[in-house]
Amino acid sequence: MTTLPTPAATGPHDEPTAPASTRFIALYAFGQLGLWAALLTPISVTLSVKVGAIAPDTKATSLGLVLSVGAFLSMAITPIWGNLSDRTTSRFGRRRPWLAGGAVSGAAGLLIMALAQDVPTILIGWCVTQVGYNAAQAALNAINPDHIPERQRGRVSGILGLMSNVGILAGTFITTSVSSSTFLMFLLPGVLAFIALGLLIAFLPDRPADRSTLGPFRPLDLLRSLWVNPFAHRDFGWAFAGRFLIFTGNAFKLTFGFYVITDRLGYSPVEAVSLVFTATLVFTGGSLLTATIGGWLSDRLERRKIFVLVASLVMGVGLLTLGFTTTYPQYLLGSLILGMGTGVYMAVDMALVVRVLPNPDNAAKDLAVFQIANSLPQSLAPLIAPLFLTIGGGDQNYPAAFTAALVFAVLGALTVIPIRKVR
Repeated sequence: MTTLPTPAATGPHDEPTAPASTRFIALYAFGQLGLWAALLTPISVTLSVKVGAIAPDTKATSLGLVLSVGAFLSMAITPIWGNLSDRTTSRFGRRRPWLAGGAVSGAAGLLIMALAQDVPTILIGWCVTQVGYNAAQAALNAINPDHIPERQRGRVSGILGLMSNVGILAGTFITTSVSSSTFLMFLLPGVLAFIALGLLIAFLPDRPADRSTLGPFRPLDLLRSLWVNPFAHRDFGWAFAGRFLIFTGNAFKLTFGFYVITDRLGYSPVEAVSLVFTATLVFTGGSLLTATIGGWLSDRLERRKIFVLVASLVMGVGLLTLGFTTTYPQYLLGSLILGMGTGVYMAVDMALVVRVLPNPDNAAKDLAVFQIANSLPQSLAPLIAPLFLTIGGGDQNYPAAFTAALVFAVLGALTVIPIRKVR
């Protein structure tokens, strides 16, 4: 097996120092792209289409149930996968087995949803998908502190942050191309993830965990995987709170953006699939415009906090624009503003988070705990959104819901101020 030259620590406590190669970064980014295409496309498009076709009278409630249960499962299982990855002593390394297993089981979940004929089966398939792809995500997250030196993390995090946007773009492009087949709309993003993760697995310079540094494994350790003391590690706690609040606001758009186009703007579901792709293209263009520049400038100035704060506020403006839109061009403007803020945020916030990790030896576990801040909002947003959607009667008060999303974004911006370890 050929591996790419990339920095590797000589011991479990060592930070990587040599710069990561361009080829390594490209394969790392492609792996992230494939995973996000498979995991986020169902949230943004295909689950809305499938649930709307199977349960048109209860589509919002049914979709909220499926996404909430899946996200809660993701929240609980991802730190466990991260802990087990940190402790994996396989000769194939401690990240490769979880990347491979996650790719296979995630694709199996997509297949279940593609064949589903009722909401309970969709729910089962989504849970399998979440369990699989979050195992791979736990390993992917840990590659950053494993192999990327501090002086490159802003730029590399900017590229990686873009991959969630490009992944959704790739996924929605695929669904638009095969919109006549719900089966292929689910399955083809999984094929992309399988190829992307397979290439990364083939060339990843991985190594097993050092047995001499591992204590005895106890079942209770799995429960401890879910917890990092925010009082003992205050900077990590504030970073977690900020990501949670920002992603709660963003989850309103991810979950209900499709229905804004159909319910508020009056387009049919078939038309909305294409319109979501166009909006995602605009969003990604905005992210591309700001992410690379923001990451580079953050590295150059050796500043993280101000970039995260301003980007969070810009995201809030974009969310508010989406909620009050009355025409599709306004929806595209909101997508552009949200994308520009998201580009800088994803570029710099991950570099900030890696810097405040409690324990470099448990990078996969700690980053998987941090992943809860990404996944929990996917559960909460569908549950709390109806509180705002029903203001004034009915269930389509999207301006009220997206105003709440703005509030979450502003609160998330403020949480960066108390962080001390990072400037």
